[in-house]
Amino acid sequence: MQVGESITQRSASNLAFAFIMLPREKRQSMCSLYAFCREVDDVADNDAVPTEQRRSELKHWRDDVNLAISGKTPQFPVNLELQPVIKRYGLKLKHFDELLNGVESDLDTFRYETDADLQAYCYRVASVVGLLSIEIFGYENPQCHEYAVKLGLALQYTNILRDVWSDAKRERIYLPLEDLRRFSVTEDEILSGTYSERYEQMTGEIARRAERFYAEAARLLPAEDRASMVAAEMMGSVYWQLLCQLKRRGFNVFTDDRVRVSKTHKLALLLSTWLRSRWGLSEQPYA
Repeated sequence: MQVGESITQRSASNLAFAFIMLPREKRQSMCSLYAFCREVDDVADNDAVPTEQRRSELKHWRDDVNLAISGKTPQFPVNLELQPVIKRYGLKLKHFDELLNGVESDLDTFRYETDADLQAYCYRVASVVGLLSIEIFGYENPQCHEYAVKLGLALQYTNILRDVWSDAKRERIYLPLEDLRRFSVTEDEILSGTYSERYEQMTGEIARRAERFYAEAARLLPAEDRASMVAAEMMGSVYWQLLCQLKRRGFNVFTDDRVRVSKTHKLALLLSTWLRSRWGLSEQPYA
């Protein structure tokens, strides 16, 4: 088993689940890309390690992926495995740089003042991954770039709404501070896990932004690329179900009962997404 496949299997990620739908070569390539994303994210999130040490480790990852892209021999096994994928699909340095900038920002930035600030962050840590992924999936219409950007924003906003409590335990609030003030929700309420009607109204408004991103992604997906984007559509369908569950519980995540999509439900979504792709149906599993 390749290094990337091993890391992907251990993660049990919703994103990784979608790779099942890909041909073997593309599945292995996506596992290699996912492993890189997982590794650098884990470096940034390891609060047990001093910040400057994590910053130094991320610099090593940046230097090492630069070696992979330039055709030299990288040091990290993940990057060594990723190197032929980068070459085969023409993955661009600027996207890896953007991703690493987003991951590194988590070392210092624990609050976002405006929704525009949050969108910029989400673009770096999610949309850029989408832009790298579609090169592996393959596409005909360049409009897929905008599709990947919007779907990435939709997925990351859903993640943020689901992870408010786990982020708060690490003293992080990704919900825009301008929204907290607008709905009279204090930072202390979120950090202490206090649920209120005001919080529900605020997160409902943020969820509507996520819904607009899903709708824009649905509109932007070119008909000729529906089959090649089947794994991305699977990701969209799973995260859409997460958002629907969050809405049903009024966005109350301040409990031990974490919102998740069951394996059985994922398998059903997997089948329905594959059938829609195979039959060329335009109806999307979200929005």
